[in-house]
Amino acid sequence: MATNASAVLEALGDPTRRLMLERLAVSPCAVGELAAAMPISRPAVSQHLRVLKDAGLVRDEARGTRRYYAVAPEGVEALRRYVERLWTTALSSYADVAEAASTEEEEST
Repeated sequence: MATNASAVLEALGDPTRRLMLERLAVSPCAVGELAAAMPISRPAVSQHLRVLKDAGLVRDEARGTRRYYAVAPEGVEALRRYVERLWTTALSSYADVAEAASTEEEEST
């Protein structure tokens, strides 16, 4: 499944989904295990997992009668690339502003 920054950010906009992703980053687990650690129902956990999966942040695997969920490295990598691009642009803009301010200060003295 393709991962795009917009879908990833939208999925992570919910604090419950962020908590689930953090839990899955520690180790894969089944829906029931996640539900036991969350203040929401098992069906709600399943719905949140669907959003995370659709965004490409988690993947699932059938093991017997259970489905285990784990963080999808490619989804986290897409998020990392987005933040890195944003950070690089922000730093470059800051450097431009700082340089312009320094030049103005030198010219005024």
